[in-house]
Amino acid sequence: MSTVELTKETFEQTIKDNDIVLVDFWATWCGPCQQFGPVFEEASNKHEDIVFGKIDTDQQQELATAMQISSIPTVMGFRDGIAVFRQSGALPAVALEDLITQIQNLDMDDVRAKIAEQKNQ
Repeated sequence: MSTVELTKETFEQTIKDNDIVLVDFWATWCGPCQQFGPVFEEASNKHEDIVFGKIDTDQQQELATAMQISSIPTVMGFRDGIAVFRQSGALPAVALEDLITQIQNLDMDDVRAKIAEQKNQ
C-alpha cells in the first residue's frame, strides 16, 4: 500500500479504523522531509497491513497544531487508536523497520493498563 494523504477531516477516522497507522508530518520546503519521504514510501510498500499517512503541515496547519508538531519531519505511530510513538527527525530505513517491528510486538493490554494507571494518579 502506498502512502495516503491525511487531513483534519480524515485523520481521526483513519487512526480509529486501522490497527497500526504511521504518520509522517512533513513540508515541501523541508530538506530532511524530502530525504525521509522515499524511505517512508518504501516501507509503505513492504507493509501492506499498516496505513502510512502523510500530513503536509503547510496544508494542514490546524491538524499540525492540534498534534503539537513543532519540528519536521515528525513520525508518529498509532496502534489500536493509541499514540505509541513520536519522534522528530528523519529516520533511516533500518530504524523505521525496527520501529514497525516494535509497534507490531507491543502488548496493548499492558499499554492500556499503564495509561489507566497514569489517569488514576
